[in-house]
Amino acid sequence: MIAFFYDKTFEGLLTAVFDAYSRKEFPDKLLEEGDVPPLFLDSSHTVITQTDKASRVWASLEKKLSKGAQNMLTYVWLSEEEGSDDLLFRFIRKTFECKISIEANFGDDDVLLIHKLAKKVAREELYIKEFVRFQKAADDIFFAPISPAHNALPLTIPHFKDRFSDQKWIIYDLKRRYGFYYDLHTVIEMTLDDDRHLLSGKLDEALMAEDEKVFQELWRGYFKSMTIKERINLKLQRQHMPKRFWKYLTEKQ
Repeated sequence: MIAFFYDKTFEGLLTAVFDAYSRKEFPDKLLEEGDVPPLFLDSSHTVITQTDKASRVWASLEKKLSKGAQNMLTYVWLSEEEGSDDLLFRFIRKTFECKISIEANFGDDDVLLIHKLAKKVAREELYIKEFVRFQKAADDIFFAPISPAHNALPLTIPHFKDRFSDQKWIIYDLKRRYGFYYDLHTVIEMTLDDDRHLLSGKLDEALMAEDEKVFQELWRGYFKSMTIKERINLKLQRQHMPKRFWKYLTEKQ
């Protein structure tokens, strides 16, 4: 078995592809730096992430793949599914070694899995856009905690920057402990030193703007008054609105 160790970044993965072709040695398994080597390891290589190498691989992929297929690679990476990096490596290798495009060859298991994973992440991207609920903090910054199944938050930032361009906001991924802050001009990636108080999905009342409390009560009252108890269908609700988002929805609190 041949193993490559890398830093678990997308640039690192592309650098691993570059190194494999340079060394004429292709890994059976991609591992994170510091992982315990598998038994019966024949050889290993530690990948040093280099932007120039990653850029050359990506430029080559742009010549071989459609824009949609390029986006799929990003979506699969953001899926964080176990083995997704090995899958991407195999797909990239097949892309380079086939004379014709393989991106629509659904008879290939790797191509089929690439499409399925990308679709799952695209669905999570849509859920974030639909179910983010901002809460106004005392400092007039609108805050929204989320915890998506896949790391799809970066895909939604252009949407929120365009949709809410006239207000400062933070969208924070509690599962991955990072988020994005928009200051009316630029979007900045950020982390919070202590995010434990956000696990409930709701800002602490001491941090909440006074009018936000009123609006939340009004919204909950409206939601309750419009609900027809006899027609409540929790199964259908879970189908269209995954339960993992419920604690972040004002009307569900």
